[in-house]
Order: sequence, then C-alpha cells, then structure tokens
Amino acid sequence: MSPTTSTGAAASATVVIYSGGMDSFTVLHRAIQEGLDVHALSFDYGQRHRRELEVARHVCASLDIPHQVVDIRAIHGLIDNSALTNSDIEMPTGDYDVNNLSATVVPNRNMILLSLAIAKAVNIGAARVDYGAHGGDHILYPDCRPEFVEAMNHVAGIANFEPVALHAPYLRASKADILRDGLAMGLDYSQTWTCYEGRELACGQCGSCRERLAAFAANNTTDPLDYAVDTAQVSR
Repeated sequence: MSPTTSTGAAASATVVIYSGGMDSFTVLHRAIQEGLDVHALSFDYGQRHRRELEVARHVCASLDIPHQVVDIRAIHGLIDNSALTNSDIEMPTGDYDVNNLSATVVPNRNMILLSLAIAKAVNIGAARVDYGAHGGDHILYPDCRPEFVEAMNHVAGIANFEPVALHAPYLRASKADILRDGLAMGLDYSQTWTCYEGRELACGQCGSCRERLAAFAANNTTDPLDYAVDTAQVSR
C-alpha cells in the first residue's frame, strides 16, 4: 500500500499528527473533508515554538474534534541537540539549506511521533495515520523523505495485529502546493503557527517563516499572520 494514497472506505477513522503548523492544518482539513472520524494528536517535546500547541488546541476546539496533546518532554535529554529544543543553540536564519539550517534537525523526531500515533490508531481502531511530510523538507530532514515514509508505512502494516496505513498526501508536494490546496478549500491560515521562534509575532527570518512567506508569494496572496519585520523586505 502506498503511503501517499488513501486506504479508501476502510479508513473510517484516522489519527492526524497535528502540530499547529500550516502543513498539518491542511492535512487535518483534508481528512475532515474526506468524511473521516478525525482524531488530532499533538506532541509537546520541549520545542521552543510551543505556541503551535496553543494554536492546535484552539483549532480543534473550534472544529469540535478530539484532540490529545502528549507530553514527551521526558525524552528531552535524547533529542535536545537541536535549535528547536535547546535555547542555548542560536536559531539559524535564511532559506532551507543543509549548510545553514542543519541545527534545526531534531534527531529521530518523526520516527518517535509516528510510532506513538500508530499506537493510538491501533488503540482506537483507526486504519490510518495522517502526516504532513512534504517535498520542501526533503533537502534537510531525512525523516520527511519518501524512503523514510515508505519504510514506516511498511512497519505500520506489520507491527500490530491490525495494520495501520501511513498517509502522507503532500509527500512530493511543495509548501506552495499545500497552500494552494488549502486556499481552494477556503482555509484560514491565520489559525496556524509556523515560526520556529515562540514569540508574540512571527520572526519572518527563520527558514520556516521564509518558506511560508514564499508559499504565499507563489500563490499571489498575503499571509494573514503578523510579523516582527516588514515581510516585503524578506527576500528569497
């Protein structure tokens, strides 16, 4: 079974790994529009941008869908060699590139999160786990690449008595493609948080902000979030 395609009518319920960011926000709404019984799952792993969890809670409450935030900060000593989880490491700025943003890689993060999401799916009888990996992450994050997702999908199919399918609808899509899809669904991206900094305003300078802004520019529309800088001056 391909990890990029739906399991069809058999998948009456799905667990959506929902960070609060624009990718998982779009994945969440895709699953809702499929008519699935959606269970949102978020993770507190000690990320600096914890504001994303507040956004996730708000969205799920407004949609009246089950939402669980799992506190896995106990493993912080295992995954704290990253600018996303260690405030002593300076947050790099600039576009996504291995040379300047490798400090934002959280070791083995997605394998951990997917394993827990698969366990929840088995526990509630869901046939699927939805996951927002996309093509723009391939250059930097090994656990967002097709070969990783395909391998995890295989494991999810044999690790339990009941197989679970890993569904990554945007695995080969760009951030601009995801946004285009969401805009076509009428989604409000002011209800998302992308910035790696957990401040009151998005920084506009980190790789995540820059990729987001570029996606809005590619779709000829304005990002509804407020930024700490003049985003017109943020070049790609």
